[in-house]
Amino acid sequence: MTDPNTTESAEGILVPVPSGQEVRFIDVVMNAPGPDGLTARFRFVAPAIAKDGGTVGFDVAAGDMEHLCNIFALPRIAGTGPAPSQIVISLSDRDVPFGEAAPEATQFFEAYRIEGDACIWEAF
Repeated sequence: MTDPNTTESAEGILVPVPSGQEVRFIDVVMNAPGPDGLTARFRFVAPAIAKDGGTVGFDVAAGDMEHLCNIFALPRIAGTGPAPSQIVISLSDRDVPFGEAAPEATQFFEAYRIEGDACIWEAF
């Protein structure tokens, strides 16, 4: 599915977010179960959240993550097979392989349940 608001490059798909920070979609992980069953994990790189020299804090990034869930993730899970019970949006200041520890990386995660055509925030 091509979104006219995104730009694709070798570094990933650049996705516009409300804060204006640069956010690139890296991948989606669907084969690792979450606490409530099938979970779609959409992973993004957002260099501006870096603890050293970053300009975007968690409060701002949280709004961007909700936007990414509603505008980017939800349309991409429609018709992909069994519907996930949860979407997790992750932002990292660098590309970190899924499941690997990276203590030097800044990473933010938010989980959402799907209600109709909306992402509803859930506390971890």
